[in-house]
Amino acid sequence: MKVRYKNLNGKLKAVSRVYTEEEHSLDCSKIDPLAVKIVRHLQDSGYEAYIVGGAVRDILLGHSPKDFDIVTDASPRQVHKLFRNSRLIGHRFRIVHVVYGAKIFEVSTFRSTVEHSDYSDNNFGSIEEDASRRDFSINSLYYNPIDRTITDFNRALLDLKNEKIRSLIPLNKTFIEDPVRMIRAIKLEAITGFSMTVSLRIAIKKYSFMLESVSSSRLTEEVNKILSSGYSEKIIRDLQKYGLLVYILPCLSVYVKYHHLYDSLKTLDKEVNEFKTKGEEVPISLMYYRLTAPFVTESAPELSNEEVFKEIFRQMKVIISPNTPPNSELEKATEQYMADNGFALKRKTRKESQRNTKSQSNSARKARNRAFYMKRNKISTSKAAH
Repeated sequence: MKVRYKNLNGKLKAVSRVYTEEEHSLDCSKIDPLAVKIVRHLQDSGYEAYIVGGAVRDILLGHSPKDFDIVTDASPRQVHKLFRNSRLIGHRFRIVHVVYGAKIFEVSTFRSTVEHSDYSDNNFGSIEEDASRRDFSINSLYYNPIDRTITDFNRALLDLKNEKIRSLIPLNKTFIEDPVRMIRAIKLEAITGFSMTVSLRIAIKKYSFMLESVSSSRLTEEVNKILSSGYSEKIIRDLQKYGLLVYILPCLSVYVKYHHLYDSLKTLDKEVNEFKTKGEEVPISLMYYRLTAPFVTESAPELSNEEVFKEIFRQMKVIISPNTPPNSELEKATEQYMADNGFALKRKTRKESQRNTKSQSNSARKARNRAFYMKRNKISTSKAAH
């Protein structure tokens, strides 16, 4: 192990530990070669660059990560210039997406500890500052795939060894800054089997109400991650235990005492892991079908299949509110529910729907023209009939 020092006020201070490949035992074969390519290009261009966060944590725990986030001291514009296959995104904190086919790699610049406004966080800093702004210690390891070293600023490897989830940002600030971190902490505990510190548990219950301010789009993103994790049953239980579920899925929070929900989520977790084994993505429609199916009520028998479809779709929308997955995915979930419950429904194709709409428009136009003609020529409806 090497120690990284920094000159602070004329004195050298140890700021991190650097572990070699023999010391950290991270399996580099699980790193996406394209992520390595991006890091290499940045370093060859004179910048610092590392793979950071969940990918490093997951590999050290024996998992194969799907996403690889990269950090660098290059500014977003400098990164954008280096990669033709990239795009600048974000306003509050600008990052770069480097795109290779269907794969997207997020490249961000080291963040500063300087206080920022509510509208912009584009104050860039050093790697030491960036490390102090990570949410939890086990997400703050920096892996250099070129020399295969891990730089640890926060004794994160010790927390991994001790199976502990610890907040790096002060607890009276972190959830005010980003309430979604409470959801991430609970997900981490469920997925890793680690334990949160007592102070972190208390803070989550104290600041749970902050989730009221989170947008529906961000909540939807987090719900999708929960449902596709393979641990949704435990995560939903824990979200309820900490008082968070009522802000994420308020309708479902009323029904959490019923075992049908957890039975359905256990089935989903099994299906998700089967998809992962095959290297495939679990369909969003399947996730929301399993989440809502236990609470869809039977429709009146006199309704047509088309009317039943609309009613089930409406119920699913209510159950998952305020989350907003694509309507097309909820339509597929509705179809699966109907198929599993003995309903036969031939969905209209887009061309058929357009043809019907056009036909209805033509009929309405003809009716308007006829009414106008009759009014202009003062022809009564009764005379016209003769």
